[in-house]
Amino acid sequence: MSNKWNHFLSEVTTHIRSKEAKKFVVSELEFHLNQVKKEWIGKGMSEAEAEEKAVSQMGSPSKLGHELNKLHKPRIDWWLIGLLAITMALSFLPLLTLGGEYEDNFIAKKAIHVFLGILLAVIMMFIDYRKFEGKGWFFYSVGVSLLLLLLTVPNTMVNGIPYFMIGSFPIESFMALPFFFLGWASFFNNQKIKLWHHFILFALPLFLYMAIPNMAVSFIYIAMVFIMMWWSTIGRKVAAIISIVSIVGAVAFGALAWFTVKEYQLARILGFLNPEKYPDSWGYSYLQLKERLTSAGWFGSAAKSNAMPFEHTDYAFVNLTYHYGYLFAIGLFVILSLFAARIIMISIQINSRFGILLLVGGVTLFLVQFIYNIGMLIGLLPLTSMSLPFISYGLTPMIFNAFIMGVVLSVYRRKDFILNKTA
Repeated sequence: MSNKWNHFLSEVTTHIRSKEAKKFVVSELEFHLNQVKKEWIGKGMSEAEAEEKAVSQMGSPSKLGHELNKLHKPRIDWWLIGLLAITMALSFLPLLTLGGEYEDNFIAKKAIHVFLGILLAVIMMFIDYRKFEGKGWFFYSVGVSLLLLLLTVPNTMVNGIPYFMIGSFPIESFMALPFFFLGWASFFNNQKIKLWHHFILFALPLFLYMAIPNMAVSFIYIAMVFIMMWWSTIGRKVAAIISIVSIVGAVAFGALAWFTVKEYQLARILGFLNPEKYPDSWGYSYLQLKERLTSAGWFGSAAKSNAMPFEHTDYAFVNLTYHYGYLFAIGLFVILSLFAARIIMISIQINSRFGILLLVGGVTLFLVQFIYNIGMLIGLLPLTSMSLPFISYGLTPMIFNAFIMGVVLSVYRRKDFILNKTA
């Protein structure tokens, strides 16, 4: 490469502010300069003459640098950031109904959770998501290691879910999902990984989740992998066959289990299907939730009622509906739905398959929590431990969902930085 060529590239990049954009622009300019150079060499010019001709055809480096600075600069998705700000502000509302010392204590902790969530989202936005692409095995190994620790290290049980503490920070099986999320985005973007490899990689974490056990997280993990598979290197036809076979197998297994297990083992399902038959046991929570929703009204209920368990965590949506009314609940539903709509809109603008896989996985992780939480509270799905993104109290779900949105912001920030693979 001649000095004139280097000087041209150096002068162009002096007008570009972003370091990431500079690398992108240099790579693209080198690609185009080499293409033009080859054309002139093919017409009989020497290499030095062809390089000089290629540089001269690019025009003024100063003007080109200014134009490229406007075109290739990091993007900030203010729509998604605005939605984050709104939901994090609304997440304090379920705590305002607790009253007394509990309210002050939980609000103080919630403020810390929100701060940590915002901090993580910002950090992830500034990290180049493309650096994760070749590290799928590392992230997958971390996720598996966390699950193995939960199975082997003495731990505490809360609501049937095991966890252990690192300092004052609780580690539970939910925390392995972000690592599997990054790992599977990398695996599905790698054509060298065989189909049977995917099966083994999928089965190991699922087995560990079932052994812990945590059915809610198992369900989220299954949904994430299967949805991401449709945008992978596997292909739509194979993905369709795998999905159909898996659904048929799950239905057959469910039917077999229904007729073979004992009644107490079907407690949640029986309480869900016929809560009136079990008002003092398995159906109690369903009836309480139904009563809260029917007495809410459009603007909330003025009547005081006894606090329900989990009303600031898993049942936060019902709590908000009861105290603030159906109109507020509809507004909250719309706001949370806009997260998914926004991520889908961003995915249309992305040319990187790895970036698209991250967006597809991210929106799946968000939607499964959102849809299942609302569905179980209005009686469409069985009750389980499933948080409402950003609204439910808890450090783990806040960190988890902030991480997802941070990855989405990272992909959007670099949507104009997809390097030409043929360069």
